[in-house]
Amino acid sequence: MKNRQEIYKITCIVLMLDQIMKITVNHTMKLHQEIKIIPNFFSLYHVRNTGAAFSILENNTTFLIILTVILIIVIDRLIRKENNFSKLSILSLGLVLGGMFGNLIDRIIHKGVIDYLSFTIFKYDFPVFNLADIGITVGVFLLLISTLKEKEDNKI
Repeated sequence: MKNRQEIYKITCIVLMLDQIMKITVNHTMKLHQEIKIIPNFFSLYHVRNTGAAFSILENNTTFLIILTVILIIVIDRLIRKENNFSKLSILSLGLVLGGMFGNLIDRIIHKGVIDYLSFTIFKYDFPVFNLADIGITVGVFLLLISTLKEKEDNKI
């Protein structure tokens, strides 16, 4: 039970931070406005993504909403079924769920995800993303590490 509460606390923190950032960007910047923070490296660039990561499945908002809801339900059921999570699993699941909820809210309200973090690395313009995307990406990466570590620990 305590593990679940910790996961949901992290979920709420990620969700709140994500939504605060998106509300701020949406209310202070025009769509497609760019504010250069570090020239030729980092800027805030207000865009809408109607797809998933890297604009995959662009203009499939309804499908992405349904898919996200299904994934959230599946993850929630796994969390409720399992009683003992490692600290790394707790963090990773909270990050993933917080990010999923953040982007889900955008898709429902704005018909697309508000993205705003823009990086240019070695003259490559990396796709614009947001805090929810960071939560999902880092969370999945940490969950993979946690899973591999647990499998390794069980071999001993």
